Amino acid sequence: MAYINDPVTIINLSLCIIIVVLGFMGFRKNDDRASLAVGVAFILFAMSHLITLTGMSAKLSNFVIIIRMLAYLIVIIALVNAMRE
Repeated sequence: MAYINDPVTIINLSLCIIIVVLGFMGFRKNDDRASLAVGVAFILFAMSHLITLTGMSAKLSNFVIIIRMLAYLIVIIALVNAMRE
């Protein structure tokens, strides 16, 4: 397992972590399920960035695609539900 020093992926991971924290804080403060869903989705995005940084993305490319698709679906569902309210 080799570490890949990619500044773009490191920045993306850092921003994901910030969004996760803000999503959970929004949920705790306002009981907003959309914030919670966005936080959970960005945990998945962060996982995909970690896989990339560890150099395992080539071996786990299908898994990374599934993780990212699931994360996007969570965000889509959260936004649709928020629009319905």
